[in-house]
Amino acid sequence: MADDKKLDNLDLKILSALQANARVTNQSLAEQVALSPSSCLQRVRRLEQDGYLQSYHATLDLASISRHISCIATVIIKDHNQKDFADFEAMVQEIPEIVECYTVSGEFDFFLRVICPDMAHYLAINDRLVRSGDYSVSINTHVIMKDNKTFKGVELKTLL
Repeated sequence: MADDKKLDNLDLKILSALQANARVTNQSLAEQVALSPSSCLQRVRRLEQDGYLQSYHATLDLASISRHISCIATVIIKDHNQKDFADFEAMVQEIPEIVECYTVSGEFDFFLRVICPDMAHYLAINDRLVRSGDYSVSINTHVIMKDNKTFKGVELKTLL
């Protein structure tokens, strides 16, 4: 994202509308933000090129597709050195069931979100994380019982 570029109110309206519904037609988006369709499309393309719009996703109802478990795992790397962190991060990238990974401050080093078909599958992933590499790792797992509030986007005006 270019540091010298500023977002104006129309850009923010476009980003908010796309965050709420990425499948909106350009015509409808243009009407929502009070622009001509060509001007709106030009702004959307600029927002994409400048990195403000990184991707478009569909939210799936996994429960209707298949049985699965979702877990939140907190991870502590015993020795805080760059190599151990980099090795762990590289391994996480190789495991598709780990759908989110964050390096965090506080009591633990990483926050993982894992989605897999069953507990046995999760335990195999957990075992791989613990036994791989030359580092020592501690994992604390929390099985998600219910999605009370899932990420649906950020209310941009609360950040500005």
